[in-house]
Amino acid sequence: MDFLIPMAHAADAPAGPSPLVNIGMLVVFIAIFYFLLWRPQQKRAKEHRELVASLGKGDEIVTGGGVAGVVTKVKDDEDYVLVEISAGNEIVVQRAAVATTLPKGTLKDIRN
Repeated sequence: MDFLIPMAHAADAPAGPSPLVNIGMLVVFIAIFYFLLWRPQQKRAKEHRELVASLGKGDEIVTGGGVAGVVTKVKDDEDYVLVEISAGNEIVVQRAAVATTLPKGTLKDIRN
């Protein structure tokens, strides 16, 4: 059996994939991550920044914690808004905590 060992060492090693194939695979994976993860996240972040910047008095909002109310006071230079959650009850909410705005009259329909 010792006579087969030199022949096994002398056999040609199988050729691996070309370096261009490896670079191509890397480019494909980066493209997949960009279109499935990074781009949608950047789009959502941009939409949220625009939402927070456009808050105004009278907007009906829902916070990240699920509190719904009407914005009663907004100052452009502050990071907080005053939100009325029921008649006479107001809370201070960070602008960044606002998750979405509701169509006008939504809270009035819910409360009735």
